Amino acid sequence: MQYERKNISAMQGYVSGEQPERPDIIKLNTNENPYPPGPAVARALAAISVDQLRRYPPPTALALRKSLAALHQVEVDNLLVTNGGDELLRLLLATFVEPGQSIAVADPSYSLYEVLAAAHGAEVQRIPLTPDWSLPASFAAQLNASGASLCFVVNPHAPSGSLTPAATLRQLAQEFRGVLVIDEAYVDFVDPALGHDCVPLIRDCDNVVLLRTFSKGYSLAGLRMAYGIGARTLIDPMQYKTKDSYNTDFIAQTLAHAAIADHAYAAATWRRVREERARIREQLHQRGLASPMSQSNFLLATVPAPHSAQTLYEGLKNVGILVRHFRIPGIDDKLRITIGTPEENDRLLTELDRLL
Repeated sequence: MQYERKNISAMQGYVSGEQPERPDIIKLNTNENPYPPGPAVARALAAISVDQLRRYPPPTALALRKSLAALHQVEVDNLLVTNGGDELLRLLLATFVEPGQSIAVADPSYSLYEVLAAAHGAEVQRIPLTPDWSLPASFAAQLNASGASLCFVVNPHAPSGSLTPAATLRQLAQEFRGVLVIDEAYVDFVDPALGHDCVPLIRDCDNVVLLRTFSKGYSLAGLRMAYGIGARTLIDPMQYKTKDSYNTDFIAQTLAHAAIADHAYAAATWRRVREERARIREQLHQRGLASPMSQSNFLLATVPAPHSAQTLYEGLKNVGILVRHFRIPGIDDKLRITIGTPEENDRLLTELDRLL
C-alpha cells in the first residue's frame, strides 16, 4: 500500500549541505557566519533558567518584533517571526497559493523553493537569468504571462552572490500581478556603501514580503529564527491563520532579541566577512577560478579546464575542507565557497594550489 499523496511520492526532497561529524573539518559549504554570536547572546543564554521552560513562549514573539520594528523603522504589525526562513516560505505558499496554481522562480535559484512548491501541489515556472546573473528586462512580463500567483527572488542572489538594485525590484513589484517575495537571507553582507535598502518597498507596495534571517548575519543558524517584513494585509493572515500557535521557542526568541540588542557586534563580523570576500575573490582569480562580484558571504567560482568542479570538490573534501558543488546544468562547472575565517581561507588556498 502507498499512503503518500501522489505529488509527494513524485517529488524530490531538498538536499542539504553536508554536516561533518569531526570538529576539525573546515566547513565552507553552508554559508554560515564564520564568527560566533556576540557576548550579549552568551549572557542571555547563561541567564535562562530551566523553570522558564515550563511555560509556552509568547505566540507572536512580541518583544522581539518590537526590537525588529525599531531596527527597521516599521510597525510591529509589519513583522512576522518564524522558525527559520523555511517556515516563512511554507507559510507564503500555504497562504497565498491555491493548490494547482503556479509560482515563479528565477533560474537558477535556491532549490528549496521548488521542493516546497511540489509539496504544496503548486506548479513552478522557471524564468532564466541573464548570463551576468541579473533579472531579464522582461521578467515582470514573463511573470504575468505565466499566471504565477507568487514569485521568489533571492537577493543577493544564490548561488552567484549578485545584487539586484532596490529600484529594479520596486518596478518589478509594481508590474507583477502577484505576491513578490524578496529573500534577503544574505543582505547583511551587502557593502554599506551601496546604500541598498528594500524595506521602503513594503510601505509603497502591498504585494512585497521581505525574508530576513538570524542564521547568517547574526551567527544563529542553530536556532532556526527568521522573520518576514511586509504590508499588514500580507502579514496578518500568516500571523493569525496559517502560522502554528507557538512556532518559535522561548530560548530562540530570547537569544534573537539579544542579538538585535548587540547589533554592532554582528555588523563588525559582516565587515570582516566583506574584507575576506574581496581578498579571496582576488586570490581565486589569480588561480584561474573566476567569480562574479558577490554581495553575499560566499563566492561562486568557475573551475577552469582541464580541471573539473566535481574533482576539485572531492579533493578538498579528502583533506577536510567542505565546499558546495551543484550537479545542475549551467553551474556544474562551479564551486560555491563560503567565506571563512582568514585562517580557514588560507588553508583553502593552500589546498587549491596543491590540487590545481
